[in-house]
Amino acid sequence: MTVFIDSHCHVNFPDLASDYPEIAKRMAKNSVQMALCVSVNLPDWDPMMQMVEREPTLWASVGVHPDYENEIEPSVEDLVSRSRHAKVVAIGETGLDYFRLTGDLQWQRERFRTHIRAAKLAKLPLIIHTRQASDDTIKILREEGAEEVGGVMHCFTESWEMAQQSMELGFYVSFSGIVTFKNARDLQETAAKVPMDRLLIETDSPYLAPVPFRGKRNDPSLVVHVAEKIAELKGLSVEEVAEQSTDNFFRLFNKIKH
Repeated sequence: MTVFIDSHCHVNFPDLASDYPEIAKRMAKNSVQMALCVSVNLPDWDPMMQMVEREPTLWASVGVHPDYENEIEPSVEDLVSRSRHAKVVAIGETGLDYFRLTGDLQWQRERFRTHIRAAKLAKLPLIIHTRQASDDTIKILREEGAEEVGGVMHCFTESWEMAQQSMELGFYVSFSGIVTFKNARDLQETAAKVPMDRLLIETDSPYLAPVPFRGKRNDPSLVVHVAEKIAELKGLSVEEVAEQSTDNFFRLFNKIKH
């Protein structure tokens, strides 16, 4: 049986959470077995976990997104404590974003280091957001010894060189609906090169709906279209992409027993 997993979504965001029963039906119809609901801040984490606890198809992470500047700063101890929840399988999303924010971003780099240190203590993988910050992202991952836990470069849009450096550190590379966009040729070339045993698929919903739904609200049921594009780029069957990306998901997020 062919199954897909959405390795990164935000179904706890209000417009998706209110519609989740219908989304779950569409997921089942499209053979999307599971989705990882990724944390972006601490105030919304408890409500997110209440939703995840109710839904057998959902798992979660804990972390504070690098774009969220005026937030409660997470401590290593707090992240580790929250990560002990049975359905928390990763630390993040964390990382660096030099596209959305400018100025002195030392606070962002310190927050990133806090997450890496928590992941090492918790023995959980990292979910990395990186945008126009490739060099510093790799530098900090190396300095903090992130290869001990590995993780995923989510919604990857950077260069093939960065993908290679990430994989050398034991990270997976995840592609979202962006890979289906007509103007994403460089990214499509990178996706074609990433070995199948290092590749994940995601929606990052409610954002970045894949073609043919571009511009509309995204949800985990549409991750199938990302898999279809990856299959096209690699000359594989959709079933092969589904099987390998699902195996990769369980290998990385190995706290999930299946």
